[in-house]
Amino acid sequence: MERVLFGDNQFFGINHMSEDKALAQAMKFQNLDAIIEVIDAAYDAGIKVFMCTTHDRIAEVCAHVRANPDRYREFQFYPCMPYAHKYANAVTEKGILEALKAVLPNEGALGALFGGAVSVARRDMDKLTELLVDAEMKMFHGLKTPVIFLQNVVTDLVLGLGMNELFATFARHVKERYQAEPGFITMNTPLLLDALEKVGVDNPIICSNINKIGFRMCGGIEEYERTMATRRFRPIAMSVLASGAIPVEEAIEYIVKQPKIESIVFGASSAENIRRTKNLIDRQSYAPRLS
Repeated sequence: MERVLFGDNQFFGINHMSEDKALAQAMKFQNLDAIIEVIDAAYDAGIKVFMCTTHDRIAEVCAHVRANPDRYREFQFYPCMPYAHKYANAVTEKGILEALKAVLPNEGALGALFGGAVSVARRDMDKLTELLVDAEMKMFHGLKTPVIFLQNVVTDLVLGLGMNELFATFARHVKERYQAEPGFITMNTPLLLDALEKVGVDNPIICSNINKIGFRMCGGIEEYERTMATRRFRPIAMSVLASGAIPVEEAIEYIVKQPKIESIVFGASSAENIRRTKNLIDRQSYAPRLS
């Protein structure tokens, strides 16, 4: 994986510390040109990976990248799915069956899956997982997607329900259908790692909050540091700035001292902040990573 990844929270008004900042960002990025300008700034700063949700607006970004292959020759997407709000809104507006008809590849697939009635059998849940991944991946057709993530809303729901075999289904389908690495976003890395090991997902890519003040780190900093030091997985650190609560220099200094972290994902709204953060990461001397 690339060392530095660029995220998309800022484009859709997501800020875990300030609703005012979130609203300002949402207003700033109402049109595609504003989004592309920032993505271009990240790409020109040497960040080749855009780690993004499957928000409808991302389909426009995908179309732009497809239309300009020379400009984005080394550009990669790390899709994160599903975009939960999209499904929640669809269910609210249409009901669950009509919502599924709208998002699944075709009605035939829905009929084959349910046989005229909603089933919660394990085989049907596995098939539904595969179909939903395929529906979400449509917008990335023809683009480089070497890692595909399960969003934390679903990861942690599945974890809480104890339906851990669905993690194996997701991992297998991503590898076989898209020749990609499966990744998992979570708010509880230690617990998720236990579940993944039980279902045979080996050396998983796990993205979670990792920062100096323990912001949204379930179990606390010491547990995360112990897990990274003693267990076999590939961590990606997100929310390293704790939504702005930690000064950038201080935040990056802490993260790069953690020897096992493979990648750092961050979002920014301006070219200046992108370059500054990327340069800070690049300038740090990294300790040898644990195998």
